[in-house]
Amino acid sequence: MKFGLGLVIGKFYPPHRGHKLLIDEAVAHSERSVVIVCGKPTDTIPGELRGRWLQEIHPTAQVMVIDDRYDENDSLVWAENTLRWLGRAPDAVFTSEDYGDRYSELMGSKHIAVDKARGRVPISGTAIRNDPYANWDFIAPPVRSWFAKRVCVVGAESTGTTTLAHALAEIFQTNWVEEYGREYSVEKLARNEAEWNTEEFAMIANEQTRREDAAARHANRILICDTNAFATVLWHRRYMGNHCAVVEEIARHGKCDLYLLTGDEIPFVQDGLRDGEHIRQEMHRWFEAALAGQSVPWKILRGSHEERLREAIRATSALFENSDWAPKAISL
Repeated sequence: MKFGLGLVIGKFYPPHRGHKLLIDEAVAHSERSVVIVCGKPTDTIPGELRGRWLQEIHPTAQVMVIDDRYDENDSLVWAENTLRWLGRAPDAVFTSEDYGDRYSELMGSKHIAVDKARGRVPISGTAIRNDPYANWDFIAPPVRSWFAKRVCVVGAESTGTTTLAHALAEIFQTNWVEEYGREYSVEKLARNEAEWNTEEFAMIANEQTRREDAAARHANRILICDTNAFATVLWHRRYMGNHCAVVEEIARHGKCDLYLLTGDEIPFVQDGLRDGEHIRQEMHRWFEAALAGQSVPWKILRGSHEERLREAIRATSALFENSDWAPKAISL
């Protein structure tokens, strides 16, 4: 049977596979389907963001986000407001909750109960908020991007950031984001362009962040980043001799859960692109000062590659100490 207007309403805090089943049922059995997302200002995941996620996951549905300031147990208030939001009564309401019968009846709609016992998809939004990493398989890529822990390896030139980032990603069986600034520098050198300008650094910071956000959707709970926009602020200082408010603003909106700073005690290796051996130790001090002035946890890694990697593994694993999921035991 096909209904004219099918409705799904909820917090979707956050969206998960149970919600997907519910909305898929509404889409499959309705000529038109509407999803109402109820968001409170105190929610740790903004309602507008949850709405965008759901619109991406269900492109054929119409997603509405409303300001939830109502008693969740007052079905009459919710029914009256739903009629106002939709401009009419839905033909069918799809829920997996006890309130579905009364709420639908008050609007003269048919109630379609979907997996009320959570037998098909045994998950809840509360369980995911409490431990998203143990419930990773129940959340879609855009939601994973929000929860994925981001570990960023930073450091001066030729201090082993790329080697460490690559190794760390392999250890944790996840993906990593390479340094876009280096890729851009190779292209710039091929064009015989020697001079830098501020607009280039802003572009690099934006593109690095975009690539991080895209990669986080497919990460295995952890995303390893070889530099980020925070580091671009210091590279702007290195080449332009000053700070840039635009690049700093991009960096402020970036996400990171742990910084790993590679030490400058290892030999400098010239690869044909690097030009900062004379300033490497000073840049390392810049990184130390900048990291000390921000709120994200950070750690200096020194010693051999194996020693650095062991310490990086310990620091990264500690990010999951409150989760039932833990990285597989690793020994080096």
